Amino acid sequence: MQMSRRNFLMSSSALAVSSLLPTQILAQTGRNVSFVPHAGQAGAFWGMVENGELTKAIPRTEFDPRPTKMISEGIVSRTYHKTRVMYPHVRRSYLEAMQSGSSDVKPELRARDEFVRVDWDTALGLVGKAILDTIDEHGNEGIFSTSYGGWAHGGVLTPNVLQGRFFNLIGGASVTVGDFSGGAGQVIMPYVLGDMEVYSRQTAWWQVLKHTETFVLIGTDPHKNGRAEGGTTDHSMFPRWEIIKEAGVKFISINPQRTTTDEWLRAQWLKIIPNTDTALFLSMCNHVYRKGTYDEEFLKNYTVGYEKFIDYLEGKTDGQPKTPRWASKITGIGEQQIRALADRCARTRTQFAGSWAIQRAQHGEMPYWAITAFAAMTGQIGLPGGGVGFSWHWGQGGALFAQARAPGGLPQGRNRVVGICPASRLNEMLLNPGKEFTRNGGTFKFPDVHMIYNAGNNFGSHQQDTNELLRAMQKVKTVVCQDPWWTASARFSDIVLPATSTVERDEISSGGTYSKDKVYAMRQIIKPVGESLDDFEIFRRLAEMFDIEEQFTGGLERSEIIEASYEKSTASEHMDFEEFWETGVARVPQPQEEFEWVRHGAFREDPEANPLATPSGKVEIYSKTIAEMNLSDCPPMPTWIEPDEYLGTAEPDDVHVVSPHPYNRIHSQFAQSDLREELNVQDREFLLINEDDAFERDIQDGDLVELYNDRGAVIVGARVSDKIMPGVVSLYEGAWISFDSKGRCNSGAINVLTSSRRSSGLSQATTANTCLAKMRIATEVDGPNMAYDPPVILAEKVQMDIGSFGLERAGSLQETFTAEMDPGEKIFYEKCTLCHVPQDPAAHTKKQWRGITESMFVNAGATPDEQELILEFLDKYAKPG
Repeated sequence: MQMSRRNFLMSSSALAVSSLLPTQILAQTGRNVSFVPHAGQAGAFWGMVENGELTKAIPRTEFDPRPTKMISEGIVSRTYHKTRVMYPHVRRSYLEAMQSGSSDVKPELRARDEFVRVDWDTALGLVGKAILDTIDEHGNEGIFSTSYGGWAHGGVLTPNVLQGRFFNLIGGASVTVGDFSGGAGQVIMPYVLGDMEVYSRQTAWWQVLKHTETFVLIGTDPHKNGRAEGGTTDHSMFPRWEIIKEAGVKFISINPQRTTTDEWLRAQWLKIIPNTDTALFLSMCNHVYRKGTYDEEFLKNYTVGYEKFIDYLEGKTDGQPKTPRWASKITGIGEQQIRALADRCARTRTQFAGSWAIQRAQHGEMPYWAITAFAAMTGQIGLPGGGVGFSWHWGQGGALFAQARAPGGLPQGRNRVVGICPASRLNEMLLNPGKEFTRNGGTFKFPDVHMIYNAGNNFGSHQQDTNELLRAMQKVKTVVCQDPWWTASARFSDIVLPATSTVERDEISSGGTYSKDKVYAMRQIIKPVGESLDDFEIFRRLAEMFDIEEQFTGGLERSEIIEASYEKSTASEHMDFEEFWETGVARVPQPQEEFEWVRHGAFREDPEANPLATPSGKVEIYSKTIAEMNLSDCPPMPTWIEPDEYLGTAEPDDVHVVSPHPYNRIHSQFAQSDLREELNVQDREFLLINEDDAFERDIQDGDLVELYNDRGAVIVGARVSDKIMPGVVSLYEGAWISFDSKGRCNSGAINVLTSSRRSSGLSQATTANTCLAKMRIATEVDGPNMAYDPPVILAEKVQMDIGSFGLERAGSLQETFTAEMDPGEKIFYEKCTLCHVPQDPAAHTKKQWRGITESMFVNAGATPDEQELILEFLDKYAKPG
């Protein structure tokens, strides 16, 4: 199992493809072709341009050993796809109301109305009027930003950041908190391990190679989910995973379906009923306790609350011992298999990799806590190659950190509106303005929202219970969407602004979520398609309209911001900007000591000197803090709570629907590209069905199937397989939406079926993977899937007199709300808020912030001086405790 570092470096260097630059190839062939370096979340590539048109995207294999088809086959086809938003558009009924001065915009016709082309002045004038009308009638709280994520393109000038900057200069807006990715985990884990964990770097892969004997994948699928990331991926862990596999590490996969990772790493597959991971790990805790193979010294020295937990395991509090026999009936895993798994994990060096998928469920906090409790009971936490991690599938988890500063963008500024809504609670907020809700120990009220602004985000796709969302949106007067394509969010909107795609503008991106060892130039390859504008220019024009252009741009052009961003990065110390911009990549060396880094390792070595940022400084198996919150659906220790929807309570013909991240997409990105032809069935999303379930319903591979429940119905294509357990079906999230004449999604968009219920009163996170449905052969199907066609657009082009919009009202806003930021505040919003909506400084205690920023500072590349200033700012506004 040992491999010398020298031999590894020699073998890994052979993985890099030595090749001539495209410019050198051009000189040899004499072809009239140009090549432009670019990058995005799926990887780095050369854009090949002929006669002003992007004809090929050629992966840069010298930096990426495993490029995907999202680059080679997806980029070009989506750039020129017929679903491009070519011009500004306004929904017909909304436009007619604006023309007549009526307030009846007929919101019930969203997703059904035609669109009308307008000019940019009219479109932005209507946006400005809607903003000002909303502020006049309802205050800034009445405007809601659904642009919580930085998934638009991977650069530093992401739409959500630019949108936040614009609105914060005119008084702010109500915003989302948390996210869909790790919503439950990021709230519970600071109480358990002192960090959000879901966005934290993992133990160095070298330590896994040297020390790990058993690697347990709990719903974790790095082969699929590692294909893209928030910045620019290089797939650097893919060859490392193969080295680890060949070294003899035993992979065990706990999953209702067999994944490509399982096949790739030759993992043993343990089939588990969805949403029952908590019961499994509780029973494993019980087994090692009763057998005496647990690590009593670790529990005594590194944890708190284990005595109460053991009482629960033994059934002293509820009369039910949490034995493997008990768990077998819940999980579907054999009693002896549970015992064997627990025994192996207790006697071998084991790494537990928990996926984000398992916490996207009702009571999603509990599986993370139960996994951590078992890792603690077996004494694995903090050991080289052992322990627990919840980000092995993301950002090349396990990659070595370059100890580098990433490029910095523009700060959003402080939002002076107190209205918040957890990311998954949009429907509930719109249906219940003013309703109280709890989150992370606080009590809040949903804002009264009358306008939604959405940039670089497809909320219409990722919100659960789509039909409920459309009903809830009827109370909203204006929905604005800024997007390159006619996504669900654009189709559900009133005003649609065409944004450029990534290849039509200059940008800069960081390489490696956890490695930070590269910076990529995202150079403009082609001119904007149609009349599209880049997000910076759209918000600059709005800022000009609101008399805050100077504050918004900081007096800088886009190109100057990009160069300044590069100069802030460590890469600028190794390559000047001109050379970087020409070659497209600047590298940062990775220090040798990073080979030795172990997650929670310093805590394991000396818990007194290096305490966790929990209230006790130790692993909290029982949390007194959560107990004091007195939440009915989130107990203060790992506890089995039966979900409302799962196979344990299902009707005989129900199936449990899981909705993993797609293989050839980044959520809904690339869904319209030519890549869909590889996996779709009859141009619908495919549904993975067990052979027995298909036989019982007379379903054949390739049939169209109707999957339905009380919330809605979808038409999908059957893919019959033995790679999923009976009673469970799998449908990728991210398909675009198209309703047929019966109200079914004819494309297979999963969130037509999923529930909008919350995970718990602690996190208010999504429960997308807690979903039951029924299935049958689809009948009376409406023709082809129209999700990847543009909506009906009327032939006329309308231009309105914007002088009647009352935009002069904007002048007074900046005088009231524009203010200078503290130095730490500016750095915080510049460096630590680029992934999602900024974390509220008052959301965590000072101690929790120190645990969270330990990972955040690594990802942001903040210098020690910057870290000190940020912590001073956070301390000033932190939650008491």
